[in-house]
Amino acid sequence: MPDDDHVPPQRPHHPEVAQNLALSREATSPEQRQSVWRTLRRPGWLKTELLAGLVVALALIPEAIAFSLIAGVDPKVGLYAASVMAIVIAFLGGRPAMISAATAATALVVAPVVASHGVQYLFATVILAGVFQLVLGLLGVARLMRFIPRSVMTGFVNALAILIFIAQLPDLIGVPWPVYVLAALGLGIIFLFPRLTTAVPAPLVSIVVVTLLAIAVQMSVPTVGDKGELPDALPVFLIPQVPFTVETLQVIAPYALAMAVVGLLESLMTAKLVDDITDTRSSKTRESMGQGGANIVAGFFGGMGGCAMIGQTMINVKASGARTRLSTLTAGVMLMVLSVALGDIVGMVPMAALVAVMVFVSWATFEWHSIRPSTLKAMPKSETAVMLVTVAATVTTSNLAVGVGLGVLTAMVLFARRVAHFVTVRRTEREPDAGSVTYRVDGELFWASSNDLYTQFDYAGDPARVVIDLTASHLWDASTIASLDAITEKYERYGTTVEVVGLNAASEQMRQRLSGRLVPGE
Repeated sequence: MPDDDHVPPQRPHHPEVAQNLALSREATSPEQRQSVWRTLRRPGWLKTELLAGLVVALALIPEAIAFSLIAGVDPKVGLYAASVMAIVIAFLGGRPAMISAATAATALVVAPVVASHGVQYLFATVILAGVFQLVLGLLGVARLMRFIPRSVMTGFVNALAILIFIAQLPDLIGVPWPVYVLAALGLGIIFLFPRLTTAVPAPLVSIVVVTLLAIAVQMSVPTVGDKGELPDALPVFLIPQVPFTVETLQVIAPYALAMAVVGLLESLMTAKLVDDITDTRSSKTRESMGQGGANIVAGFFGGMGGCAMIGQTMINVKASGARTRLSTLTAGVMLMVLSVALGDIVGMVPMAALVAVMVFVSWATFEWHSIRPSTLKAMPKSETAVMLVTVAATVTTSNLAVGVGLGVLTAMVLFARRVAHFVTVRRTEREPDAGSVTYRVDGELFWASSNDLYTQFDYAGDPARVVIDLTASHLWDASTIASLDAITEKYERYGTTVEVVGLNAASEQMRQRLSGRLVPGE
């Protein structure tokens, strides 16, 4: 009989042991970490997703109520939107772990239609906005994200961090002094607890500890219940009670289109930010269409619609470590459970606890390296200017579309101005008796650089023949063709013959198609 110390290792017979060993051998790349099925098979990952969703749900309640007040509707309209959108986007969205719900950006857009026509027109507007987003998704609007410079993205992130912090100030100004104690305690737990363990999200621990302390000591501080009345019933399917006429469409279409564009812009930029944080890729086209589907469903269930929320997404992804759709689904389901079934308990949560979480999110979201002296010194001034314009415009208007739009416009102008000076024109005169001169143009010719091209020639002093060599250039637009026509025409007034040589195939084809057709009346 062999000695026990020398018994050869046996394969585990217990199925759970075998499964755990198999899982331990699997690679855990960022893409695999996003897998719902792998997460369901790993208790540690599953716990992270569920607890992250719970933290997000708790933080969503006062936010959704606040956005409802901005839109001028009952708090339950915002809560229904937040819950329904989170649940739907968990299945339809293209960016796992991103949180979509009612937002301030979309609330500001739809507030006028509520004020002028009532809440039923709001629901119709939200549904139409979702339809617009589906159409924009099918048209490939997500591909336009490639034209947003990184400096605009940095400005977008920094501006949102500032706006998140500013949004907490009403709960920190003119409040009882215990609020500051609770908020400081909450921040301390959030920052220090991860040093002990990351098994439980620090924001959740902070909310629980601060709430229990406030209840035990009977502190008289503002609570979630003070923000507004929570719903006592689940949302039901409804069809907006509006006339199905052209006049109704004329009323809601402008607001719906604005909501669709603002919602997609914020959602796609948030998705790109999460891509960078998690080192994974996501389908922006699917996300665009998912946002549309989520808004349509939210409208039919009495919600005010919305889009991706960068603050809640940062709680989910950065503070809690979630990576899959399970966290988003949990957030939506738990938000409804907490609001409807546990409203009395949730109403006792001090606002200071949630303020601490959001202040941490603001701090964690801000790109601090972007304002370091070493970074600013190394960064081109134009890039810094674009970031500052984006931040200033977004914070001043509280409108992400305005901030990003002005940032992109600034980047375009500065880029065009810089590239315009890259074109050089060198004059080479041949032998004196040859009676000709050659101009060699080096650089990309488009509307900004070709405008200066006209002034680079000595029309009165050149001999009878001029050669313009464009071997080292490329013609990009009609403005350049018009400039070449103007140069040729002016030389002809002096009796000079102009020959354009060295064009590549694409530039030659464009010139043949447009030359002589760009002057009015011809």
